[in-house]
Amino acid sequence: MQDNRFPIPSQLGNVSIAAEAIAQVVGRTATRCYGVVGLAPQTKVSRLLGREIAGAVSVAPLAGGLKIGLHVVVEHGLNLAEVAATIRSQVGYEVARLTGLTVSSVEVHIQAVRRSA
Repeated sequence: MQDNRFPIPSQLGNVSIAAEAIAQVVGRTATRCYGVVGLAPQTKVSRLLGREIAGAVSVAPLAGGLKIGLHVVVEHGLNLAEVAATIRSQVGYEVARLTGLTVSSVEVHIQAVRRSA
């Protein structure tokens, strides 16, 4: 994950939000979505929550907003397109609501399908 900060101007000054903070919002929102078993880190990192999110979520600036990418594991037997659409919708909404930033795109990569225990 890049070590970016995203500024939010106001009348009293600027507030900046770290990409890691946005990634945590993305990861926690995605894992609460129906059908998501977990995140799928793209690098071998420790299983600590922050590190796992850092490997599974990317946040980058894009003209007019944020570009968010995330890698997830989905429950077996569910419609993958529906689960991905729900994740895109929920993540975009929560990031915009909690940060005030515009979300330009949310790319969901389904890395695996697994039966939950």
